[in-house]
This record gives sequence, structure tokens and C-alpha cells, in this order.
Amino acid sequence: MYAIVEINGQQFKAEQGKKLFVHHIKDAKEGQSVEFDKVLLVDNEGKVQVGAPTVDGAKVVCEVVSPLVKGDKVIVFKMKRRKDERKRNGHREQFTQIEIKQVIA
Repeated sequence: MYAIVEINGQQFKAEQGKKLFVHHIKDAKEGQSVEFDKVLLVDNEGKVQVGAPTVDGAKVVCEVVSPLVKGDKVIVFKMKRRKDERKRNGHREQFTQIEIKQVIA
């Protein structure tokens, strides 16, 4: 059984026991239980339920494994040819690692 769930504006495939890196969840503590109810699709052994826009009564229960994980460095380089204009910038994304405990449909 799996579900497609929207977390912080991104869609993820949620299966029990799977660990995910999602955009940083504010006020999340390690070991805290978090529920997401924006479930877009549920597949229960071949029986597919598609929401319009969400599936009623479905939710995904997760546990926060690590509240703040820094991602890889991303380099942003902008250049205009023949203009002697170059801009180099970079940043590191912040993620929260969660583990899917249960998919309720």
C-alpha cells in the first residue's frame, strides 16, 4: 500500500517504513509525530483511489528522524557573454528527514 502525498508544496510517494527528505518543517522536534492529510492518491493492493483534489479520510502518519539536515551545496552561476558580467552565488538547502510510520486510507 502506498499513497501520493503533498508535503510543503512537493509530492512524494509514501510507503510504510520509507524515509524521505522534505523541505524544512518549522517547529519539528526529533521523535515527534507529524500527520499529513493532503493525500492525492491511494493504492491499496491494486485498488486505486484518486482524490478530487484529495482523498477523504486519508492521511499519512510520520515521525521526524532529524529536524534539520543540510543538503548539498548548489552553485548558481550567471553570465552574459561579451559583456564582462559574471555573478557567482550559492546556497545549501535545509531539509527535514521523516520516516513514514503508517498510511491510513
